[in-house]
Amino acid sequence: GILPLDTEETGVCEVILVHEHYLVHKPEKVCWAEAAGTVRDGLRAYTALHYLAQVSPGSTVLVLDGASPFGTIAIQLAQHRGAKVISTAHSLEDKQYLERLRPAGGRVIDAAHGKVDVAESCLEETGGLGVDIVLDAGVRLYGAEDEPPSKAQLLPHKHDIITLLGVGGRWITTEKSLQLDPPDSCSLFLKGATVSFLNDEIWNLSNVQQGKYLDILWWPLLDEPIPLYEAKVSMEIVQKNQTRKRQIIQF
Repeated sequence: GILPLDTEETGVCEVILVHEHYLVHKPEKVCWAEAAGTVRDGLRAYTALHYLAQVSPGSTVLVLDGASPFGTIAIQLAQHRGAKVISTAHSLEDKQYLERLRPAGGRVIDAAHGKVDVAESCLEETGGLGVDIVLDAGVRLYGAEDEPPSKAQLLPHKHDIITLLGVGGRWITTEKSLQLDPPDSCSLFLKGATVSFLNDEIWNLSNVQQGKYLDILWWPLLDEPIPLYEAKVSMEIVQKNQTRKRQIIQF
């Protein structure tokens, strides 16, 4: 389960009192490690692709920063639904990781140095039609000179995403401060495209929606869990931003 925003207890306890609305019954064929790996990023990916984007077989899905924990699960779920996946990689290591995924992570665009035009690559990959669904990892709202160097280099501009969207496309964004100017809205209107916001806490904000939460556990492909005695070292690595992966600790 996931603790609600107003909880007064920590999840690192032997016993905790939680309302049943915040819990999922674990299927017998899903092991505890797989369940733990699904709850956060798996829930985000399922919300984005199933409820917001309504992905279907034959759709083309662009997953930006595909080697991130969220991106990796989103790629797997999109492929499980029969979609064609395009993803971007922010480094050579990310590109190699995505190419090693089984099944393969689809077409990988190397955006490590900002030399590749993501919009142009996606239009070329789709024969000029554009992609059906975009899952972003943040976007640039201004020109490169007005953004931090790291963000300006790695993230696509909002105009690029609008350009590569196909007719009836769906843009699922994690950018809570997204600002669309009238020309942006006009482009989306002419394409009949939509923008949806992916909020991590959406399931905890409405009791009416929590029944849908009970259907979401599935099998992602995960790295091996780490034993408890390695948890401290792993946490230090994560806190120093030396890795972008999520770690599952096996008790």
